[in-house]
Amino acid sequence: MARECYVCKKRGQSGHNISHAHNVTKRRFNPNLQRLRIIEAGTRMRVRVCTRCIRSGFIQKSA
Repeated sequence: MARECYVCKKRGQSGHNISHAHNVTKRRFNPNLQRLRIIEAGTRMRVRVCTRCIRSGFIQKSA
């Protein structure tokens, strides 16, 4: 399973760490993904969803 949100397809982005001396190294900004069980089309499935989508109510959690 890819490290992306099941709902909004959010993925990691690349960027730079910049030190006080302006040394630049590569880094990744990963989304805050949570594994949870959801109900979609009457079936339960376990997916990775970002916390923004959980908080916004785009998914229905399974009990």
